[in-house]
Amino acid sequence: MTLLQTHGLTAHYGQFQALFGVDISLAAGETVAIIGANGAGKSTLLRAITGVLRNDPGMVRHRGDAIGALSSDAVMKRGIAMVPEGRKLFPSLTVEENLLIGGQSAKRAGPWTLETVYALFPVLRERRDSPGTALSGGQQQMVAIGRALMSNPEVLLCDEISLGLAPVVIRDIYAAIPQIKASGAALVIVEQDIGRALSVADRVYCMMEGRVTLTGAASGVSREAIHAAYFGVAA
Repeated sequence: MTLLQTHGLTAHYGQFQALFGVDISLAAGETVAIIGANGAGKSTLLRAITGVLRNDPGMVRHRGDAIGALSSDAVMKRGIAMVPEGRKLFPSLTVEENLLIGGQSAKRAGPWTLETVYALFPVLRERRDSPGTALSGGQQQMVAIGRALMSNPEVLLCDEISLGLAPVVIRDIYAAIPQIKASGAALVIVEQDIGRALSVADRVYCMMEGRVTLTGAASGVSREAIHAAYFGVAA
């Protein structure tokens, strides 16, 4: 079943057009990677899906319903949660308070509770009473992921979750993705690290200058095809 689709999606920042007719889809239980260089439109795509950027209703559909004009709160209540680039934790709150906020406005029935989030990221249990901003970058990223999971989303959007983190921390973050997927969530992972994104994805979309330049099975796209789609030139 198709959970999420965009149809000819456009997006603007004032007079500047950032997306040009983007079509993507996400099936139940699927992990889709969105790759591309800085400025390709990846984060803008997620903002348009989540209602941060409003659009024509039919340009974004969830379970067949037109949601392109809904507010962020309304989109979240439908079961679409986002892990934003830069974590964006609440600095005045503890780790546990940051996590609890994730379930307050759009709590749905499902497997994710404080206990299951702590089981996924055990270090957060140890730091539960610490201010969120007192954690390392990797631990803050775990809090951001856990906060999104607390709403028990059926679609989890992850924006650059490896950005600025050490390789060993990235490995630990990505090791949690199969467990998140096994809980029933479908994922969209926006990533500049192509290898990392392809390692967990079922399908991949490559974007350049606000357009989709490549789509295919993650296991079937060649290095040459990705290079051409990523940079617009042959390898």
